[in-house]
Amino acid sequence: MRDFHVSNQEPHYILQAEGLYHVYESSALDGNVVALRGLHVKVRPGEAVAVVGPSGSGKSTLLKCLGGLMKPSAGDVSFQGLQINRLTGQDLVRLRQETVSFIFQDANLLPDLNALDNVAQPLRHRGVSVATSRRKAQSLLDKLGMGDRSNGMPAQLSGGEQQRVAIARALITNPKLILADEPTGALDPITSREVLSLFAKLHEEEDVAFLLVTHSREVASFADRSLELREGRFIAQHGNDVDIADLSSTRALIIDETGTLTLPPEILTQLGGPGRFDIDAEGDNLTISRADERDPDDDITPVNLTLAAECPACKHVYTDEAQECPSCGSSRPMVPA
Repeated sequence: MRDFHVSNQEPHYILQAEGLYHVYESSALDGNVVALRGLHVKVRPGEAVAVVGPSGSGKSTLLKCLGGLMKPSAGDVSFQGLQINRLTGQDLVRLRQETVSFIFQDANLLPDLNALDNVAQPLRHRGVSVATSRRKAQSLLDKLGMGDRSNGMPAQLSGGEQQRVAIARALITNPKLILADEPTGALDPITSREVLSLFAKLHEEEDVAFLLVTHSREVASFADRSLELREGRFIAQHGNDVDIADLSSTRALIIDETGTLTLPPEILTQLGGPGRFDIDAEGDNLTISRADERDPDDDITPVNLTLAAECPACKHVYTDEAQECPSCGSSRPMVPA
């Protein structure tokens, strides 16, 4: 097994990506699809970062490239200063196992194994004994409130229970970073909050770093920092330690062969994000102004959220931290604080 190549990336970042591009080749009339357009990503040890954006913005492609599940068309990815781009086979598997774990929208549990053996499986792949693997798996399930369900088969578990098993499986290798793709997308609102609360506890008490991709403001509000992704580019950044250099490597106006105009990210941010604009041309000068207000349903900028004081369905006024309305049974929504 060959030695890992040490890159010149800054080692104090647990994850660092520079200039990521990814192109999906297609024989369709529309041609190839550019999913990622020169992205830069940095995650510090113990930091929680969210990548937010609508469906089709490139979030899942980005996560797969960052986790080594897909090779980008161009750009570099490093784990703790070690480049993964040129690694293949067992070298890449070993580096991933020692650094990162994945959590997906669907728990992706092995259907023929019970919860305990699903959690133990990553250690078994490393050659750890059955007894040791199961003992650590049981300890994690106990910690996540699933100890009495360790013999349950995936089909017998609820969505929230399956996701807890998936989280335990992700934690059993003591990862330094968890990459999560819409981790609460298949869960109901109450179970989703329970999972986010668990993430927050792991983040604070175990110093686990997270990079989550999501279209949910509630999920993004868990993170220390969030990057807003649109059509393969970061157009805005919110939270702590915001660095405008992460948004794009270019400040040029780009007009492609179809006449589509791409604005520098900081200008698009000043204009209020994507939308419909009027462009007045006079000589060499262009004047750009927003033609309509941005659809509020399209706004996924993270904000501080809190439980609603009143049920929107029956107007019951809450006096405690209940997650369900005692009058009509509706899930209690989260609203901006």
